[in-house]
Amino acid sequence: MRPALLNPLFAPVTALPGVGPRVARALARAAGERVVDLLWRLPTGVIDRRFSPKARDAPPGAVATLTLTVHEHRPPAHDRQPYKVLCGDETGDITLVFFRARMDYLMRVLPPGETRVVSGRVEHYVGEPQITHPDRIAAPDRAEAIARLEPVYPLTQGLTAWPLARAVEAALDRAPELPEWNDPDAMAREGWPAWRDAARRVHRPDSPADAAPSAPARRRLAHDELLASQLALALGRAHARRAGGR
Repeated sequence: MRPALLNPLFAPVTALPGVGPRVARALARAAGERVVDLLWRLPTGVIDRRFSPKARDAPPGAVATLTLTVHEHRPPAHDRQPYKVLCGDETGDITLVFFRARMDYLMRVLPPGETRVVSGRVEHYVGEPQITHPDRIAAPDRAEAIARLEPVYPLTQGLTAWPLARAVEAALDRAPELPEWNDPDAMAREGWPAWRDAARRVHRPDSPADAAPSAPARRRLAHDELLASQLALALGRAHARRAGGR
C-alpha cells in the first residue's frame, strides 16, 4: 500500500488549479497523468531575463526585461503588415512588433500612457531597437510574475510553454517533504539537497548553472530515478522467486 504522504504526488493532474480536461490531455502526452510526472519533466535550459537595461542601451540579440511607458499604437494598413506599439523611457523609444495581432487584446495589455514591464529578445531594424512578439508583458505591480530565470521545457503538440510551466509550479507547491533514503555520507560528499529542495532548485533555478546536467540537484534526481528503477526491478524479481511453481 502506498504511504499517505505520497498521495499528493500520485493525484491526477486535474487536481491542480487551472488544469482542465484539454490541458490534462496535453500534459499526459508530454509528461504523464499524475502530479509527480510533471516534477520529472525536467527543463532543458533556462531563459535569463535578469538583464534590465534602459530601452536604448539594450544590445541587439539580448534578452532584456524593460520598464517602458506605452506611447502610441500604430495599427497596420493591411493584414500583411505588423502591428506596432511605440514605447520608451528616458533614454528613447523602442517598438514592440506583433504580427496578426488583435487590436483589442493589445489595447488591453498595453494601454497608452501606462507603464508596463516587457521582456523579450531585442532586435535592431534600420538601426532602431524593437522586440518582436514580447515573451512577457506585465503591469509594474505584477512584475514578479515574470520569472527572471525561466525554465525551458520540451513541449508537444497542443501544449504551449505557459500552461506547462503553471502546472509544474502547482505541482511543486504540492510536493511533500520525504524521508531521506540516500546514504548521509553520499549526500554530504556529493553536495546533494533533499528531494523536495532538489526539485524546487531544478524547476525554480537561482542561476543558469542549476539547469546544467552536472548541477547537484539534477544529479540527485537522476540518482533517485535510477535507484527507484533498480529497486522496482529487484522487488519484481523477488516476487517472481517467491511465486510457487507447478
